[in-house]
Amino acid sequence: MNKVTPFLWFDTQAEEAMNLYVSVFKNSKVLSVNRAGGRVVSVSFFVNCETQDEVDDYWEKLIAAGGEPSRCGWLKDKFGLSWQIIPSALMRLMSDPDPAKSQAVVQAMLKMDKIIIADLEKAHAT
Repeated sequence: MNKVTPFLWFDTQAEEAMNLYVSVFKNSKVLSVNRAGGRVVSVSFFVNCETQDEVDDYWEKLIAAGGEPSRCGWLKDKFGLSWQIIPSALMRLMSDPDPAKSQAVVQAMLKMDKIIIADLEKAHAT
């Protein structure tokens, strides 16, 4: 997986831009689409992290000097651009075939701003 996956906000023409970008870059794909009033409106940056140190480093640097943390691994940098700082452990633990374990991980994540891998693992183990 790539380290950074772009998701950008558009007031207009988001869908057109998205389709152009996917047509220009080989092996690119749309992972999700946010719509409002029937229009595509947003894309953010998704950063795939392997360790808590990576999560912490990106999180602190991106909220520095006026950025804002948000829920579930989201933040806005000082320019107002949205980022998702997500450890790969989140997807792995949420994908557990045991619904009780995967739901416990989801519930733990929903209470977090910055994602804490140890807390996800603790919820998964219960």
